[in-house]
Amino acid sequence: MSERNTVLRRLHDVGLAAWFGGALMGAVGLNAAAKEQGETWQAGARIASSGWAKWTPVCAVAIGAHLVGTTGLLGANAARVAAQKGVAASTLAKTVLTGAALAATAYTRVAGKKIELAASDDPADAEKAAQHPLDTDQAQRHLTYAQWAVPALTCGLIVLNALHGEQQRPIQQAHGMWERARTLAPTLTPGDHWYPSY
Repeated sequence: MSERNTVLRRLHDVGLAAWFGGALMGAVGLNAAAKEQGETWQAGARIASSGWAKWTPVCAVAIGAHLVGTTGLLGANAARVAAQKGVAASTLAKTVLTGAALAATAYTRVAGKKIELAASDDPADAEKAAQHPLDTDQAQRHLTYAQWAVPALTCGLIVLNALHGEQQRPIQQAHGMWERARTLAPTLTPGDHWYPSY
C-alpha cells in the first residue's frame, strides 16, 4: 500500500479537472455568450454548437485519461478496497457518479448535435433535420439541464476523490481495516480490543 502511483494519479486528477472545468465553463460562459451574441435562437445555437464542437475532442481525451487513471488506481488499491471499511462504499459511489457523468456527457453531445442540425443554414443539414422534426424549445431545455448536470456530477467525483485521499492516511487505513476485521469476526464484542503481542 506504500507504493507510488504518480502517473495514474496525474491521469485521474488532470483528466477529471479538465472534464469538470470545461463543462462548467461551457455551461456558465459559452452558452451565455452565445445567447447574447446571437440575434436569433438559431444564430445563438450555431455559436454554442461551434464552441462545444471544438471542446469535444479535448473533453474526450480528458475523460479517457481520467478513466485510465481510475481503472489503474482501482487495480493498485484492490486489496485496500476489500480490506478497509468504508472504501468499498465510496468506490461504489464514485463508480455510479462516473457512469452518470458519462451518460450526461454523451446525452449533451447527442442533443447538441440535433439542435445544431435544426439551427443550421446549410440545406443538407436542414434536410436531415426535417426528417426528424424537433421541438427546439424542449430540446434546448433538456440540453441545458444535461449541461449543468455534467459539472455537478464531476464536482461530486472531486469530493469523493478528496474522501479517498483521507481514507489513505495510515491511521485511517489501520482503523478501517480493524473495523472491517471486526465485522468479519462476529465473535468479537464491541468491548473487545486487539493488542499486539511482543
